[in-house]
Amino acid sequence: MNASSLRVALVYNQKKEDPPPQSGNENATDQPGLHGHSVHPLIQRVEHHPIVNPAADRYAEWDTFETIDAVRSSLAEFHDVTLVEADTQVFAKLLDQRPDIVFNIAEGLHGIAREAQIPAILEMLQIPYTGSDPLTLATCLDKSRAKEILSYYNIPTPSFAVIRKRDEFGSIRFPAIVKPLHEGSSKGIFNSSLVANQFELARQVSHVLDNYEEPALVEEYLPGREFTVAVLGNGSDARILPVIEIRFDSLPSGVNPIYSYEAKWIWDRSDNPLDIFDCPARISDTLRAEIEGVCLRAYNVLRCRDWSRIDIRLDADGRANIIEINPLPGILPDPRDNSCFPKAARATGMSYARMIQSVLDSAIRRYRLSPEASTVRSLA
Repeated sequence: MNASSLRVALVYNQKKEDPPPQSGNENATDQPGLHGHSVHPLIQRVEHHPIVNPAADRYAEWDTFETIDAVRSSLAEFHDVTLVEADTQVFAKLLDQRPDIVFNIAEGLHGIAREAQIPAILEMLQIPYTGSDPLTLATCLDKSRAKEILSYYNIPTPSFAVIRKRDEFGSIRFPAIVKPLHEGSSKGIFNSSLVANQFELARQVSHVLDNYEEPALVEEYLPGREFTVAVLGNGSDARILPVIEIRFDSLPSGVNPIYSYEAKWIWDRSDNPLDIFDCPARISDTLRAEIEGVCLRAYNVLRCRDWSRIDIRLDADGRANIIEINPLPGILPDPRDNSCFPKAARATGMSYARMIQSVLDSAIRRYRLSPEASTVRSLA
């Protein structure tokens, strides 16, 4: 380490072992699982629609040891790094260590504001940290609140309704997408989440209410192409990395054209990856400019900081609509895992380590910490 290095705490949640099957089939056998791990069967057939056992995706947002270690190694090239697990002792650990800055990738587990918990603790302790503040993290995780703000600023987003009880369906236009109101990593979004009638709507809303114990977001289904966009930096320095298109023609025959939990975590595996992404997306300059403009507007309106990944889908008129904003994007280090933010960074020639260092440097500049501690002088 040199004199300009900082004491950086990497705060994280590590993925737990997958739970035992809940299907009641005691004779079920293990099968090849998510990203090279052996797990119990996850798919149950309900009226010919695949439903993932909700217990199986409990820790889907948390990071593997491989990811945590890759982030640690990237930061350690220039800084003194300590690992801090975001458990019930995290406040005491941070109070004791008082690092110069925290690199935050903790997702939390309980409550609609779970992603905001670590940043709130850090603000109480007056410790600088990477990424968005508690308000932005909580707002973006509550999809309806984020969409309300986007709508206020005339940023296109699909129309929606929030259903808290089974008898609150009201007037829903079909087809529609049913999602848990505040989950990430495609949790609760299955092939069966695309519904075409009242019966399917009632079935899927009941699944969300019963298994996730939170309201269901029912969103207008947009029939156009889907993209995901990585944003890095702040203010006038905010940079759009190459736009990625999600190609649904690589999914198994007969499934719905949505980026479901099955598509992200089951059908797409590191030992047999789907050819599901085009990076950079093969789109016109006009469409690229529209997508980038909508994403930067949403990024700034929602006050995102340092980095985010934004999901886009085109409506029937070809207009770019914001589907979701992810201020804590997934960052799997293995290229075979099809993790979008690192994929976009690699398309610019940026290594995984430099991507992580760029996020830290963005926060260092934002807090006006020692400029000598910045490891990446330019995002170019």
